[in-house]
Amino acid sequence: MDMDRPKRPAPRAIDKARRALIVADDTVHIIVAVFLVGAALVVLGYAAKNFVDLTVDSTLLVINDVLFVLIIAELLWTIVRYLRREQFSLAPFLFIGIISSLRRILYIDAQMSLGSGERSFNENLMELGIHVGIIFVLVIAYYLIKKARAVGD
Repeated sequence: MDMDRPKRPAPRAIDKARRALIVADDTVHIIVAVFLVGAALVVLGYAAKNFVDLTVDSTLLVINDVLFVLIIAELLWTIVRYLRREQFSLAPFLFIGIISSLRRILYIDAQMSLGSGERSFNENLMELGIHVGIIFVLVIAYYLIKKARAVGD
């Protein structure tokens, strides 16, 4: 009967496997962080290129690009906090959601101002309202998280 059951690995083997998996996980996170830094630098390069031409379109592109870099930076700091083994926080993801909605609002507003885009005025207004609602909900969520943390401490 004992011959049918596989032997349990010794605790030392489990410990080695656990350490190897942690190193592999950290390595993947570091590689992703390096790619995020590279992506942020590329986007900043495009922003600098667009900033040379001071038209409304280029200014909106620069704002869009800079906000995208902020999203990348929040993701990068989330990885750094993970690698430091700090406590997980929802706040960076709320910031990312807020920044993403702001980017979309600016884009829609630019399209409406310039008269470009294929969507009707009502469709644009509806999407703007949705993004404002998303920002409102995310700000309330952030406030509640901060308040809960203050009560918990």
